[in-house]
Amino acid sequence: GKTIEVLNTDAEGRLILADGLAYASKHYDPEYILDFATLTGAVLVALGHVATGIMGTDEALIEKVKASSKITGEKVWEFPLWDEFCEHVKSDIADVKNTGAPRQAGTIAGGAFLKEFVDENIPWVHFDIAGTAWGVKEKPYTPKKGASGEVIRLVLDMLNV
Repeated sequence: GKTIEVLNTDAEGRLILADGLAYASKHYDPEYILDFATLTGAVLVALGHVATGIMGTDEALIEKVKASSKITGEKVWEFPLWDEFCEHVKSDIADVKNTGAPRQAGTIAGGAFLKEFVDENIPWVHFDIAGTAWGVKEKPYTPKKGASGEVIRLVLDMLNV
């Protein structure tokens, strides 16, 4: 396993998600991995309740997500996992740290952290649903109260269900 320097105890959910990603990568042979989390408040600052932030390691899979987004009307926006951002989660005392540079690219730092736990040969996309899981319900098929169910239709379209 990897060691983690915990610099922010409020970024604890990503530790559990990282365990799940590492376990799935090691013990299964997935065609690809999609993960979903209300990971960062930063995505709400960037995209509001309008779109779900996505990032991943495989352009073909990301394009498939974007195509299903257009079909379903459930908007997504891709954030880059450029090397410069991935360096922000490297640690001097552990393999990785659970936050990036202070007050910089928080959504991307969350994704860069998770990327560390997915086998590089497995296509992967992370959905940061913090802005779309709850909030303004403008679509006729969303509930008036509670969770929105955003990106479920998108994933079902991707799976051709």
